[in-house]
Amino acid sequence: MAKGMLPGWLQVDELLRGWLLEDLGRGDRATLAVVRGAAQEPWGRATWIAKAEGVIAGLPIAGRVFQLLDDRVVWGAEVEEGVACVPGQLLAQVSGPLEALLSGERVALNLVMRLSGVATLASQYVEQLTGLPTQLADTRKTIPGLRILEKYAAQVGGAVNHRMGLDDAVMLKDNHLAAAGGVAVAVEHVRSLCPYPLTIEVETESLAQVAEAIVAGVDIIMLDNMPLAMMQEAVAMIRAKAPHIKIEASGNVSLATVRSIAQTGVDYVSTSAPMTQSRWLDISMRIQNTDTQ
Repeated sequence: MAKGMLPGWLQVDELLRGWLLEDLGRGDRATLAVVRGAAQEPWGRATWIAKAEGVIAGLPIAGRVFQLLDDRVVWGAEVEEGVACVPGQLLAQVSGPLEALLSGERVALNLVMRLSGVATLASQYVEQLTGLPTQLADTRKTIPGLRILEKYAAQVGGAVNHRMGLDDAVMLKDNHLAAAGGVAVAVEHVRSLCPYPLTIEVETESLAQVAEAIVAGVDIIMLDNMPLAMMQEAVAMIRAKAPHIKIEASGNVSLATVRSIAQTGVDYVSTSAPMTQSRWLDISMRIQNTDTQ
């Protein structure tokens, strides 16, 4: 069972409030009509049930959604993050003012279903690497606004996070190299302008570029869309000449190919698949009973 580092609430709360405002608009008309028509403030209890197999991620975030609507809500996760669930399994229970439970249901469910889908597919890729020292890394191909949560979910699924944003590390991609006029020139520009201790990674597509990156003394070399035979040759070259340089492979990564790519000896295989190809994990919320405080 893998665990990720949950982002701080100071960072997450602003996102959650925005998503709640998007959904609530000028007011949850159905809920307000039902709840405010009661003689006393109604309270409710609800369960969260898994409807499919998968890896759970995001339950603490769901609890936070409800508590932002009303701090009297009590949220109780019944499973830990990263647990593999089965259909019919109880995931969480929540109780509190019925208005908060009904108004927060969609946002909370959407987030957990999305994040659990990411964690589930990430875990399937990680499973393919069993017994190998290679780690699975995610990418920046995330839904705008959801990056910190999707990358958290990837961690829960067993992946390691690549840079969170463009300011985390330097990655010189093909277009950077073309604009600068080659690997050596691009690395020289970066070293003259970027603060210490940012790492420098260079994306390479040929053995010639790999050789240039070694001479330039970069920290990480990415082997991008290389055939396996070329990748093996590149790994051997790097290990022989600069064993301290980390090696990442990317491009054409799938569940069917990830293990063979890792077996070339790279340190990391990066893929956007957990974010771009995962399906939401089906979860339902059911009100069990209502009463007054």
